[in-house]
Amino acid sequence: MEAGIATFSIIFLAELGDKTQLLVMALAAKYAWRQVLLGMTLGIFVVHALAVGVGNFLGGLLAPDVMALIASLVFLAFGLVTLRSDEAEDEEEQAAPARFGPVLTVAASFFLGEMGDKTQFAALTLAAQWQAWLPVLLGAVLAMLLADSLGLVAGSCLKRFFAPRRMRLLSGLLFLAFGAAGLVQLVVVGL
Repeated sequence: MEAGIATFSIIFLAELGDKTQLLVMALAAKYAWRQVLLGMTLGIFVVHALAVGVGNFLGGLLAPDVMALIASLVFLAFGLVTLRSDEAEDEEEQAAPARFGPVLTVAASFFLGEMGDKTQFAALTLAAQWQAWLPVLLGAVLAMLLADSLGLVAGSCLKRFFAPRRMRLLSGLLFLAFGAAGLVQLVVVGL
């Protein structure tokens, strides 16, 4: 029980203002809140299950810098694609969502955004420290869901007040900012 509470507290505080919390705002502006919630839950669970269960193995295969680079490039690509869309494409997207559907798109975004992130490493470290994988996994997942749900509410509210074109612009700029921030962090840390 203590491991779960400690994990929840640490992960929740670490996630406040994190890129994936902001990412959910952008995704909530594009997709229905239920689809975003389901996708984010799936993505959060998978990434933290990996961290807790096989984090050491994955850490040996892919360096955190490599995962951060991949995530940054994907965010830049999402930003460019979002900004290039025109209103006709917006109408088509509402009729037929992303190629893999909104839920899998959101889940993949969370997976990429959280791989190598401080919350994933915190979950890995706490699992090793406490030797209690289930409470650590539950604490991490619940903390992420609560923190990122705040972004979901904010993004859903923004969607009601802004025209689709402005929301697309805001979403695209957020994705570009996440990608650029990730690349800058890699350069600064790499020096």
